[in-house]
Amino acid sequence: MFQTASPTFSRKDWQKGYESLRNEQAYWIDEVEGEIPLELEGTLFRNGPGQLDINGEKFGHPFDGDGMICAIAFKDGKAHFANQFVKTPEFLAEKSAGKILYRSVFGTQKAGGWLSNIFDLKNKNVANTNVVYQGGKLLALWEAARPYSLNPKSLNTLGEESFDGKLTAGQVFTAHPRKDDHTGDLWGFGVQPGPKSTISIYRISDRGELSTESQVRVSGFCFLHDFAYTPNYRIFMQNPVSFQPLPFILGLATAGECIELKPNAPSQFLLIDRQGKVQTIETDPCFVFHHCNAYEEGDEIILDSVCYPDYPKLEPNTDFREIDFDKVLAGQLYRFTINPKLGTVKRKLVLARSCEFPVVHPRCVGQKHRYAYIGAIAQESGNAPLQAIAKVDMETGKQEFHSFAPRGFIGEPIFVPRGVDGAEDDGWVLVLIFDATHNRSDLVVLDAQNIAGKPVATLHLKHHVPYGLHGSFTKEIF
Repeated sequence: MFQTASPTFSRKDWQKGYESLRNEQAYWIDEVEGEIPLELEGTLFRNGPGQLDINGEKFGHPFDGDGMICAIAFKDGKAHFANQFVKTPEFLAEKSAGKILYRSVFGTQKAGGWLSNIFDLKNKNVANTNVVYQGGKLLALWEAARPYSLNPKSLNTLGEESFDGKLTAGQVFTAHPRKDDHTGDLWGFGVQPGPKSTISIYRISDRGELSTESQVRVSGFCFLHDFAYTPNYRIFMQNPVSFQPLPFILGLATAGECIELKPNAPSQFLLIDRQGKVQTIETDPCFVFHHCNAYEEGDEIILDSVCYPDYPKLEPNTDFREIDFDKVLAGQLYRFTINPKLGTVKRKLVLARSCEFPVVHPRCVGQKHRYAYIGAIAQESGNAPLQAIAKVDMETGKQEFHSFAPRGFIGEPIFVPRGVDGAEDDGWVLVLIFDATHNRSDLVVLDAQNIAGKPVATLHLKHHVPYGLHGSFTKEIF
């Protein structure tokens, strides 16, 4: 349990950010504080659950909400906003029926109790976790199915993406790809879980063509949300969890509620090299959703990750809007030093404050980085919603914060470089915040070299955007 700190937020304010946004719209953002930098050109894409209920029938977990893509395009010091839902067949069917028709992974069952859910093993593809632009394709990602392809200009849904049949029905593609800025390739993975799980490593070229680098079998049930990439390794944290399928099969629980941490079991790093050879190295028990970055240094791999002391288990029939933050596990930023030759792991706490959604400069993906940007709580201890951006200097340990407390709540930061060859922190940090004072969302542009300073620009949207998950920035202007 954590030391309880004075709260920096009100629960009522925080809950407002979980209201559905049903309108799809497109407009120029004409209310701006400060000035949008002229050098800031391109399109910010964001994905997240835009619909959290259907006619008042609430989804049981925010991760079950229907995916909604937001696009904010920058050119000539101006910005344009557009949003659309990903029109999956399930989304359209539920919209037509006016009620929940499908089970979802994390907390949503069909009405009618276990009799309505028994033996229904198909989970709804919510397409709500990430969105990337690669090789002319705009892809809405959800890790338990194939991506959905969208028109990057209109955001219209084109359909499931098979990459010319190379990703067959039933295969899946991660919601957490990593782009190698030096080659232009986008790297991802897919997991077919089971008593023995299969991990497929995929490459999408800068022309949008998918190829499979390797497929490996590993022991045990794999719950892998993210991975880290270096030129010679693809690095996974095999969290020590088990899946008990019977309650799911019998309609008594969702799939996510059937995952449990194995007590006192070690975590494992899975190091997969370019030839598909797997090396397993054990480390102290911890749970990882998101990695920040990894790079190779001599014989060692340096990996920065957000670690939890335990798996934040999903409890049935609970309302996520009433969560007790004093009982929520805190994620903290750690640095792991892995030596494949010796089979050893060392770890060091970098940021003790509860944090999530770490990012680095795009050119540093797979390469040595000095700075990490990450969402954090505004208070120094305890736990709370994310309300601040932290900049962490991995060389000196210096930590700087920009807080939006008490009435601002943030999502994942995105780093956008000012130019190709500038300093590692020469650019902007873009973050979408929910402003409870005005019940709307703002896109805030921070100077990465002066994170704690006044924002360069604050773009006021005409409405709120529900709390999102992940996104990306492309120099293409749509």
